[in-house]
Amino acid sequence: MTDQTKGLLLTFLGVVCIVPEALFVRVIDAPMLTLAFWKVTSVGIVIGAGVLLLQGTAPFRALRRGGWSSAIYVGGAACAGVGFVLAVRLTSVANVVFILASLPVFAALYSRVFLGEPISRRMFFTIAAVLMGLAVIAYGSGESERASWVGDLVALSISAIFAGALTAARHARAVSMVPAVALAYLIAALAVLPFADPLAMPVSELPQMALYAAFIGLSAGLISLGPRYISSAEVGLLVLLESVLAPLLVWAVLGEDPGLYALIGGGIVLGALFVSNLIALSRRRRVVPPMPRH
Repeated sequence: MTDQTKGLLLTFLGVVCIVPEALFVRVIDAPMLTLAFWKVTSVGIVIGAGVLLLQGTAPFRALRRGGWSSAIYVGGAACAGVGFVLAVRLTSVANVVFILASLPVFAALYSRVFLGEPISRRMFFTIAAVLMGLAVIAYGSGESERASWVGDLVALSISAIFAGALTAARHARAVSMVPAVALAYLIAALAVLPFADPLAMPVSELPQMALYAAFIGLSAGLISLGPRYISSAEVGLLVLLESVLAPLLVWAVLGEDPGLYALIGGGIVLGALFVSNLIALSRRRRVVPPMPRH
């Protein structure tokens, strides 16, 4: 198996594992903050235990080398871990995943401001198209029964915050941020605990909660391995599948119609990102010199 095939397979499996997350959030019968607490606690334990079993404590100690970048990533991941549950409970799944797909736009802006990286003409047009798509989604939130401006704003906040976390991770790219996810989720659990009632989680829901944690933990590990073998543009193209499949899965299982405006706006957002990543990928392949033959 070539590195290219291995990277595509790992990333694809990681995306498949994360697709049911919104469905889990909808079907697990527990108060919103209680579910958020158990999500970050269980996923944090799963990822943390996996890192400790496979690599010991070294990856956790390595986070200190990242300095403020590690701290920013931990804070962003903690907010995103809790915020996703709140957003899915407050607005439609389609709105959440389509709005979260705007994350690369925020990342490009942060990279320009904090890392001094220029915004290419390709990215400029991508940003314009994504903003237009988000405007359509926002307009449709007033027309759809399930959608809500409050949930949309939570999703947009997650996108902006986690983009900042990813920008910080790029600044400290020599340090693996997988253990930082475990640390972030456990810190988030402590922050949410005073406002949640952990005992309000019905015993009958614990198997689903355990399955939820296993899926997200496995996804985090697989997606983090993908960029070792394929480019970020290829990873980005595959991750877009989650934005397409997650609302379709919820629609099929729960009958939640995304609404016309969400589909149009989401189509604009995903289409713009798809074309942008495809152009980046084609340019990268053109500039890579051929391997010498021996």
